[in-house]
Amino acid sequence: MDTTLDKLTVQLTVNGRLERREVQPRQHLIDFLREDLGLKGSHVGCEHGVCGACSVMLNGKLVRGCLVLAVQADGGTVETIEGITKSGVAADLQAAFVRRNALQCGYCTPGMLTAALDLVQSQPTATREEVREWMSSNYCRCTGYQAIVDAICDVLAARAATTTTNTGVAR
Repeated sequence: MDTTLDKLTVQLTVNGRLERREVQPRQHLIDFLREDLGLKGSHVGCEHGVCGACSVMLNGKLVRGCLVLAVQADGGTVETIEGITKSGVAADLQAAFVRRNALQCGYCTPGMLTAALDLVQSQPTATREEVREWMSSNYCRCTGYQAIVDAICDVLAARAATTTTNTGVAR
């Protein structure tokens, strides 16, 4: 008996580039990104959706790449840490992480930056407590989170100040 599964063709836009590939129906999105496309920035951690190391954006929403099948992303748009970094949209977050020493071993950093970007874009007036709550879904075994929260709060404050300066009104 042949136990191999028939491959399915998926087509999705990854970091602005259209990709069309054959995948096994049970292949996870994170494995597709890392192994098939060579995008090694997002990491595989717990493989249970708990740690956040595999966080990517799918159709504008933060998802755990280990919980989404590649076939579920068919027709969608995926942004990985490579695309986020290349676009420059997270440059201020990256600089704040470095400035605040919010990364040490770096394993969680891509997932942390992706989640942090989602937060600052979706909740630009988030409080320190809201940042702590949001980021609690991503594990870091090195930093203790204080520096990560500080870095994100720095960016929120800087972006709010820029908005106030550009419009003359605080939002």
